[in-house]
Amino acid sequence: MKANLQHRPATSSDLGVVAGFPQNLDELFFCYPRATWPLGVDQLAAAVAERRESTVAELAGRVAGFANFYQWQLGEFCALGNLMVAPWARSQGVAQYLVEVMETFARERYKAPLMKVSCFNANAGGLLLYTRLGYRAAGIVERRAPDGSRVALVQLEKALL
Repeated sequence: MKANLQHRPATSSDLGVVAGFPQNLDELFFCYPRATWPLGVDQLAAAVAERRESTVAELAGRVAGFANFYQWQLGEFCALGNLMVAPWARSQGVAQYLVEVMETFARERYKAPLMKVSCFNANAGGLLLYTRLGYRAAGIVERRAPDGSRVALVQLEKALL
């Protein structure tokens, strides 16, 4: 892992920064489909309250990324959610670092042999990242985009143990 990247639990004071990461409706849909544009601290706080392991990554001391688990079953699996990276920190390994951190949490804290992620078909960057990290397609389900159009949600999995 990169020496200039660190992680820690997300705090309420981080949420204002993190809420600014999605730059448009599509980016918000990719990282938090149930949210409404623009992402506000209240929406993000609600997600943190109902999810587990909300974590920020810091790059050179600045909050650069965020992720959590939206589903978890001890000894079975964890599902990665709300993965987002600050615009200024993109293409610097932040997303990969956060995925690896969350995989470690899943293995060590939840004894999960499997990590699940879901990624919309239009999110080429996400699909490429996950497959590069060893995730394999496990299913595709139909969802609706904010404009009502049909989209494919690609469900991916990776064995952790």
